[in-house]
Amino acid sequence: MAETATLSRRRTLRFYGWGYADDALSPEEEARVRSVAIRFGSQAPVETTAPRESDFDLRAPRITAPSDLASMMSVTPYDRLTHSLGKSFADIARMFMRDVRHPPDLVAFPKSEQDVAAVLDWASRANVAVIPFGGGSSVAGGVEPDVGDGYAGAVSVDLQYLHKVLEVDKTSRAARIQAGALGPELEDQLKPHGLTLRHFPQSLQHSTLGGWIATRSGGHYASLYTHIDDFVESTRTVTPAGVMETRRLPGSGAGPSPDRLIIGSEGILGVIVDAWMRLQDRPVHQASASIAFPTMATATSAVRALSQSGLFPSNCRLLDPAEARNNGVGDGAAAILVLGFESADHPLDAWIRRALELVADHHGMYDAEAVARALEPSGGGEHRKGAAGQWRNAFIRMPYYRDLMVALGVITDTFETSITWDRFETLYEGVREGTSKAIREICGHDAIVSCRFTHIYPDGPAPYFSYSALGTATGKLSDSLAKWRDIKQATNEIVVDLGGTVTHHHSVGRDHRSGYERQSPPLFRTALAAAKTSLDPQGILNPGVLIDPAGRPIGARDVLG
Repeated sequence: MAETATLSRRRTLRFYGWGYADDALSPEEEARVRSVAIRFGSQAPVETTAPRESDFDLRAPRITAPSDLASMMSVTPYDRLTHSLGKSFADIARMFMRDVRHPPDLVAFPKSEQDVAAVLDWASRANVAVIPFGGGSSVAGGVEPDVGDGYAGAVSVDLQYLHKVLEVDKTSRAARIQAGALGPELEDQLKPHGLTLRHFPQSLQHSTLGGWIATRSGGHYASLYTHIDDFVESTRTVTPAGVMETRRLPGSGAGPSPDRLIIGSEGILGVIVDAWMRLQDRPVHQASASIAFPTMATATSAVRALSQSGLFPSNCRLLDPAEARNNGVGDGAAAILVLGFESADHPLDAWIRRALELVADHHGMYDAEAVARALEPSGGGEHRKGAAGQWRNAFIRMPYYRDLMVALGVITDTFETSITWDRFETLYEGVREGTSKAIREICGHDAIVSCRFTHIYPDGPAPYFSYSALGTATGKLSDSLAKWRDIKQATNEIVVDLGGTVTHHHSVGRDHRSGYERQSPPLFRTALAAAKTSLDPQGILNPGVLIDPAGRPIGARDVLG
């Protein structure tokens, strides 16, 4: 068994938090985060120092791979720690607590589809749980090897060596891409062809194509092309029962779609190894505007009109007054809409002008001169300036800020849902009131719950809620963890009780299972379990995610021991 992988690895990840090991907060960013934490009542000495690999007493591997697989396996502390948890609040807190109770026994680094099949064959025979691993950015407990005591051990299968664009069909604007390709990797390979997938989740740098497909990732577009589903042309998946490859087609009415079974399956049916993806020409025309509204109600009416207009904006992020203030794009007196259009084919003057007519009908206010400058050929990058640019920068850096907040004893987290327009107002008020009440009961203080729209549809929006609360003022991160768990359970119940989905694009994993089980028909879960039994007869793939394998109850994620 190899202590280190023989091929060149990717840039080193920070095993205990978000991002790369050498990508730190600037002094200005750190000071800003600390000032926010202090306002919650946290004191700087509460901070837990960043953990080192030597701080962890990992249990010894319980299994040994056969000799023909040994060269692709690793048991180094770094590899086992990196593949032990995802990047949720609970994951970061436990890393700072030096409390990793379920590390993978082995980490596999397959370099081909045949390697993946070999690992699954061995694991099925040896009763070893297999956890597919892309970039490790899960915030829903989707990659943790917390599989109970019914398995001999667990192996995390890291697909980082399967990262190539294998074929490009420029005529059909499609490409076959390996599942382990990170967002920047696949975009760099498509760029010479003048093409782009243009699926840009917040986790772009640290998430993979296979992970996007497995979790039904939400991406760059606020309308029309909202999820990775819209770009999948066909998939190739290795399962313990064999390889399942679907046919490349622009559309089909031939029965239930096998791709739809794989998309969103979260690693419980097989390991996605590559997929044909629908691409686009790279955009050259852009138009944007930042619009202020006197109330959230008028802003919501404007966004509904936009969603039903057929204009299909690429960006339509509505920030309620609290969210705008939290992101530095307003003083909390107005709701802010960040609106944008893009095209590879045509100028967008008519689109942005009609959109601005619609928002003006709903009392929206904007800088007409800034819009005009953005439409000029030289442009000046107006779409990256002002409220849009400020929001984008805060959006990308937020996970780094969150990690420091965890160490300072502050719970900062988000949850998202979707709802039809006729029920949005009830959900919006109900979620804010219910979450505030839960935090008051759990943490003993009031909290501000803010909201933004990430995606919009003609029949409803996808609201994304954020909150912060004081988890501990004593330095005991176990206090924060216990409170986070109770808040998570409460918000799962609140959004489902109000008619929303427990997750719009963050996946189910383990953390959202309680809500998923309430909103999905029991008969469907029985059918899904039957499909899993056919594709994964021994129940080795990602046990505990979405559903339990037949005859193997896993139970809830162990975040407290």
